[in-house]
Amino acid sequence: MHRPGPRPRPDPRQGHRLRRGKGSADRDHQKNPYSIDQNVWGRAVETGYLEDIWNAPTKDIYDYTAAPEFPPAPDEVTISFEAGVPVAIDGVKVTPLQAIKELNRRAGAQGVGRIDVVEDRLVGIKSREIYEAPGAMALITAHKHLEDITIEREQARFKATVGQRWAELVYDGQWFSPLKRSLDAFIEDTQKYVSGDIRMVLHGGQAIVNGRRSDTSLYDFDLATYDTGDTFDQSMARGFIELWGMSAKVASGRDIRVAGK
Repeated sequence: MHRPGPRPRPDPRQGHRLRRGKGSADRDHQKNPYSIDQNVWGRAVETGYLEDIWNAPTKDIYDYTAAPEFPPAPDEVTISFEAGVPVAIDGVKVTPLQAIKELNRRAGAQGVGRIDVVEDRLVGIKSREIYEAPGAMALITAHKHLEDITIEREQARFKATVGQRWAELVYDGQWFSPLKRSLDAFIEDTQKYVSGDIRMVLHGGQAIVNGRRSDTSLYDFDLATYDTGDTFDQSMARGFIELWGMSAKVASGRDIRVAGK
């Protein structure tokens, strides 16, 4: 779970056959007007009724997820990670594949992971897609919250940029590119301390984290608390504020000076 998985892409040849409306593909089109691509990570639906981007998705589009408007009782789950990889669910050891399958079932029952988006294709065309990825979205959410307590601030900020570029490369089919391989190495290094447990509640289309713990956490209660026992020296704040705001203060003085001429 140290990097996001690629979104499944529809076969462009199938879309071409459907648009031509000939042969057996046309008969299939009459039964199901959509182009559907799916695997264990997620399900993608496009074309047909969805090509009018004002049209809301109909119930028949969805298969991996139940309607979030009428969910069953909330489902609380604890996901354990080691070095960024999911290794247990509710204390039961799992492989990454088993984790995705189990969370597809549990998060899907709660309507988690529905995404309606207009995206930019490599060739410059905007295309609407409906995605279902219940297990993936639950895992990504849990993993991000664990990273929040185990990855240093500047490293985390840069990783967000790397993650965006990584996703673009994979989306554009550059899985084996030198740049993607280099980004893999950086991402792999960031996951060294991403180990611990995330507790979340699956309910009504949402996966909400309500607990986190890690032996490699950077969260220090004694530094973070506002109660008695706070170990942070508050006297350091004044000098820091002066230095941190210095460039803005100088620029503001210049603006006032120039405006007065």
